[in-house]
Amino acid sequence: MTSAPDRDPGSSRNVRTIFTEIAPHYDLLNHLLSANVDRRWRRLAVNALGEFAVGSRKVLDACAGTFDMSLELVGRPGFSGRVMAVDFAFPMLASGRPKLDGRAVLPVCGDCLRLPFPDGSFDAAMVAFGIRNLTDVGAGFREYRRVLRPAGRLAILEFTTPPNRVVRAGYLFYFHRILPLIGRLVSGHPCAYSYLPASVKAFPGPGGIARQLEEAGFANVGWSYLTGGIAALHLADRPE
Repeated sequence: MTSAPDRDPGSSRNVRTIFTEIAPHYDLLNHLLSANVDRRWRRLAVNALGEFAVGSRKVLDACAGTFDMSLELVGRPGFSGRVMAVDFAFPMLASGRPKLDGRAVLPVCGDCLRLPFPDGSFDAAMVAFGIRNLTDVGAGFREYRRVLRPAGRLAILEFTTPPNRVVRAGYLFYFHRILPLIGRLVSGHPCAYSYLPASVKAFPGPGGIARQLEEAGFANVGWSYLTGGIAALHLADRPE
């Protein structure tokens, strides 16, 4: 049974409701709908953390979902630190909990716009496909900057619209016609997988995200397209 959504489909309450209700099917559909390419994207994002993906580091995984990003990091042979994995939908954390198997990931149910950590708590932070779900992206970036130590790094994975016209046409057909149908059939949820393409369409492209990161006080801001431009990897550093 699904809950009645708010009038605003992007409201915090509505987004939490959607992710609460699809939590049991979230991992299956992530890998199915992306043909497992999402695993490669996460590997690339962790690779981009560079020195922060090795040694005894403390890392924030914001909008952590079912911990796939956290597990990509803590599974690295050279990493001996700990990940604090934050998400505001408790059923997502609960659904992913069996995957942790004693690894150095600490789940925290909390709002990524009001992180429950002191200033400068983390060496690095990462967000995989979560910033679209923030009601105030700029405030989220300022909060990530706050909890990073000086010279700390932020890595963000996010969907975007391919710049190539031919690739974009195929992508939009799949994203708006095929993906919602498969998502609805597998999850049984009437609107969750229509929310995904709608949220991507309404979200600024990589250039807009880069500008917001700079406005939030980050330095060395850059980004690159992945898989023909259906996703982008953003990197930024907190100034020393």
